[in-house]
Amino acid sequence: MKVLFIFFVMLSPFLIYDFNSKSTIEDWKIVDDVVMGGNSSSKFYIDSNAHGVFKGSVSTENNGGFCSIQHFFESVNLDKYKVFCIRLKGDGKKYQFRVKSKRSNSYSFIFEFQTTTDWQTIEIPLNQMYASFRGRTLNLPNYDGHSLEEVAFLISNKQNEDFILLIDKIEVK
Repeated sequence: MKVLFIFFVMLSPFLIYDFNSKSTIEDWKIVDDVVMGGNSSSKFYIDSNAHGVFKGSVSTENNGGFCSIQHFFESVNLDKYKVFCIRLKGDGKKYQFRVKSKRSNSYSFIFEFQTTTDWQTIEIPLNQMYASFRGRTLNLPNYDGHSLEEVAFLISNKQNEDFILLIDKIEVK
């Protein structure tokens, strides 16, 4: 009698960023619509529970209407991974998770998600992130995961609003 053993190799999650008590925000950058003459403003900090807090006010005055935070790092290859998993707590508003395969690209690959007011894990299939530049979808293939050099969060709901987004960790599985 022959016995067949089948082994499943599970790929460990790849941690992109984990906010904790030792985290700093020096490697995160705020980019609001003031770069284009708008009046929106945001801040980013680590709270007493060691979560990243993206908080601010979006204003549509002066053709504005967005706030964002960006994190740059050395290029990583995500060919073996399929899904971004982001543990966060929102305010019931819609946000975008954005990535760049090359930091120098003018466009990003984006995925919109709706938050609740509870802690949740947002799962974003890499291949469902589409290329966009200044709110316009580009005629490019969806994100392939080959290279990753930037992750970002953006809020731009075409209305004046205050917002708060708490981020625990960003990983890919």
